[in-house]
Amino acid sequence: MQKNLVGIIVILLALSLPFNVFSKSEETAKAMPESSQPMDSGNGWKLVKTLEMGKSGKFIHIVLIDHDKYTDKTIYSAVIFKFCRDEQDFCRIRFWSQERYIPEKASLTTEQNKQLKAEYTVNKAAGIHQLRWSCSIDPDKSHCFSH
Repeated sequence: MQKNLVGIIVILLALSLPFNVFSKSEETAKAMPESSQPMDSGNGWKLVKTLEMGKSGKFIHIVLIDHDKYTDKTIYSAVIFKFCRDEQDFCRIRFWSQERYIPEKASLTTEQNKQLKAEYTVNKAAGIHQLRWSCSIDPDKSHCFSH
């Protein structure tokens, strides 16, 4: 008798749940792009997003470096090669080692700027080709950030 009562209660609870609990909500479906492709990543890094600089058609690649490996310059080199090898006119990559500091837009807050680990920029029109480091990675003042 108790087994029947427990079975009936389970069935009633299952039937009382609305059907949409088991289906994707519209909000979830809209948040996921139809052709969502996996983010690029490699050994010790992950592309988090690519942001357009205003309406210029130029983009900044935002990369997360494993925090345990952020002093390994070979990881940065691999990312630069992956994203900039075919970009002769313009390429920009910014690197962070903590996801909470990654910006939502191209401009940075003071704290995001302090936590930036490296920035690589090629802009042929402006004559710029530089790789700058956080001083925690490379203390040489000639090419490290001074916050």
